[in-house]
Amino acid sequence: MADSATAKKPGWWKETVVYQLYPRSFQDSNGDGVGDLKGIISRLDYLKSTGVGTVWLNPIYASPNDDNGYDISDYRRIMPEFGTMQDFDALLQSMHRRGLKLVMDLVVNHSSDEHAWFKSASASRSSPYRDYYYWWPAEKGTPPPRYSTFDVKKNAWQFSAPTNSYYLHIFSRKQPDLNWNNPKLRQEVYAIMKFWLDKGIDGFRMDAFQFVAKDPSFPPMPGLTEQNYANAYNHGPHLHDYLQEMNREVLSHYNVMSVAEGAGRNPQEAHLFVDPDRKELDMTYHFEGTGVGSNSETYQLTELKRVFTKWDSAFAQTGWQALDLGNHDQPRMTSKFGDDRPAFRVASAKLLNTFLLTMRGTPYCYNGDELGMTNIRFDRITDYRDLAALNGYALVKSQGGNLPAYLKNLQRFSRDNSRTPFQWDSTANAGFTTGTPWLKINPNYRTVNQAAQERDPDSVLNYFRRAVALRRQHKVLVYGAYQLLDGPNPHVYAYTRTQGPEKVLVVLNFSSENRTWALPAGLILDGAPWLNNYPSFTAGPTLALQPWQAVVVPLR
Repeated sequence: MADSATAKKPGWWKETVVYQLYPRSFQDSNGDGVGDLKGIISRLDYLKSTGVGTVWLNPIYASPNDDNGYDISDYRRIMPEFGTMQDFDALLQSMHRRGLKLVMDLVVNHSSDEHAWFKSASASRSSPYRDYYYWWPAEKGTPPPRYSTFDVKKNAWQFSAPTNSYYLHIFSRKQPDLNWNNPKLRQEVYAIMKFWLDKGIDGFRMDAFQFVAKDPSFPPMPGLTEQNYANAYNHGPHLHDYLQEMNREVLSHYNVMSVAEGAGRNPQEAHLFVDPDRKELDMTYHFEGTGVGSNSETYQLTELKRVFTKWDSAFAQTGWQALDLGNHDQPRMTSKFGDDRPAFRVASAKLLNTFLLTMRGTPYCYNGDELGMTNIRFDRITDYRDLAALNGYALVKSQGGNLPAYLKNLQRFSRDNSRTPFQWDSTANAGFTTGTPWLKINPNYRTVNQAAQERDPDSVLNYFRRAVALRRQHKVLVYGAYQLLDGPNPHVYAYTRTQGPEKVLVVLNFSSENRTWALPAGLILDGAPWLNNYPSFTAGPTLALQPWQAVVVPLR
């Protein structure tokens, strides 16, 4: 067991910066158009150079790839497109040699329908694996309605002829839900976790774990819709019993980080997951922040402030949270929360990274956001690869709906916007592959790429490095108390961070115009800014802020 990993001090995950790496789109090493483990190994020096300490890898397990690897057919094998277990072992060793930690996705709300467990369970009602999944015998009639956002018909029940039964899948029909009420299933999951932890990985990000606990009697849930299903499925019976058992049997024996995706419907519920006295998980990763402005053309800064301030206050005394503005299920943060027009892309990308790296919690940077990569905005449905986008299009088409409006919405919010290949340089295919990329590359790669930014001291990338280094140097940016200033201001987000005698002011102009901001009474600037995304800054009772200017300045 990995109990003796003395290099990892308790709570290291509070001071790290996590880099979310989407392996399919990061670096292809063999010309098949798909990123792979050898490709990641070839770029580890770059990752180390950014200053991040931990890499969260999206799933690389064996999978038919119905939902980009989140449908797992063998939890102890590597997807051949990504490489071999030897490649994985080499990756982990190469990362640890550079002082980088590796966190993996744990996807156990569901498996693939091609997993050996499900193949057996769906063949016979007497299969020893039957109770690893949820079934509704057809002789009992139609099962109680359950909504699925991934299904063309939005139905979470799929009929399976061999046993004349329906199985539950709250995601794709190729992702049958695992039955956590079954202790044998839970022991299988714990054994899988130990398999990877014993290899030496540094933790798990637990996918869709808020949905694993279900009432097997399936009581009616009237009025389920796309708007409310996530809340309806969230926090089911025995969820915390399962987590405490997992901690007892697995997590407590390793010095690792555990983070729950979407834990709880509100900060109070989320806090239950990460209160140290409860012995469950280390960190919660919520979606209310990335949800601000979803499915609308714009967003309100006051709403963003309200959400982040609310979540900070819930963890001010105990527990710990993740901070993010983007991930593999969201549009690019610079396109959604910044201004990706050429005149403002650089400044707004720097501002958003400043925000993430100066808030209390563990920052999560999604790969490419350190370059200010942007949405690709496909014109045709045939360019998309995301299952949710394709099924949604098919549904709108079958209902005679407004397809141009649906496509316009995808241009802003499709998950494929964040999945386009990483932009390494200005050569063919952005240096990602010598073959045909699995998903088209954003045409702006000729100007927005890592090689160009490496040479430019004022690039988004080099600014990101300075911001990460600043966070490492000043623990007030990790642990300091957060206080919102001028909450109603619709353009400027300002706050202080305070730890002991150290106090710092963060002022962010979330707009594409010049703004002024008056210093509140009692705040006195103390010297030059620690961080500023413009060459100039004039101190005074009223700050003059340029478009998307971000300033971090010490206070007396």
